[in-house]
Amino acid sequence: MTDGPTGAIDPELSVVVACYQEERHLRDSVRELTTTLTALGRAFELIFVEDASEDGTASVVRDIVAERPEARAIFHSANVGRGGTVTEGFLAARGRVVGFLDIDLEVHCRHLPALLAAIDAGADGATAFRHYRASLWPPHLLRELLSKGYRWLFRRMFDVPFHDPEAGFKFFVRERIVPVVRTTQDRGWFWDSEIMVLAHRAGLRVVEVPCPFERRTDKKSTVRLFRDVWRYLVAMRAFRARLRAGR
Repeated sequence: MTDGPTGAIDPELSVVVACYQEERHLRDSVRELTTTLTALGRAFELIFVEDASEDGTASVVRDIVAERPEARAIFHSANVGRGGTVTEGFLAARGRVVGFLDIDLEVHCRHLPALLAAIDAGADGATAFRHYRASLWPPHLLRELLSKGYRWLFRRMFDVPFHDPEAGFKFFVRERIVPVVRTTQDRGWFWDSEIMVLAHRAGLRVVEVPCPFERRTDKKSTVRLFRDVWRYLVAMRAFRARLRAGR
């Protein structure tokens, strides 16, 4: 089901906001995002894809869409997954540039102009390369170590020039990325890595822009660390087999 205007003049920039269990911070994050986007001086649209959250996220999204003429939304009746929601948003976009960012803003939207500058300079896409603040708190330290381990393994398995494939902050020239998006298969968190490999193999020039990562302590993560690490590893192996088979 879709809410919001569909007949407006095509924007320059489409921002996909994949929503799952975002009720507590969504309104404040969108306020910061729209402030950043307005300051760019470019026509933009916000495409919310609400993935059957169990909290009040859908209600907040409806309120935002009712308040903001540049916003529209797609609501799922059943949970699809991270990759599925972003794919749907990309395919619904109308802007010359399309992208998404994690709406918890752990990589803040203030870094969006730097990614767009890279695209304006001729890149087909730009993605955040997250730099973590040192933390000795065990849960944070463990996640950072696992992330670094994943990056190392990913580069060994796929021979691509990217250092942070799973960053949830990616923007592309729409006409270049949509054919690639249509070939993605993963509907979960591995989608972020899959799209980077497929874009590289399709000849797109995607640059990484260093951005600080500031972990929030006021939200409950939807990531289940050991379960999701195992799923990443399974998805990575299946994806490599798919590439070797030429599918």
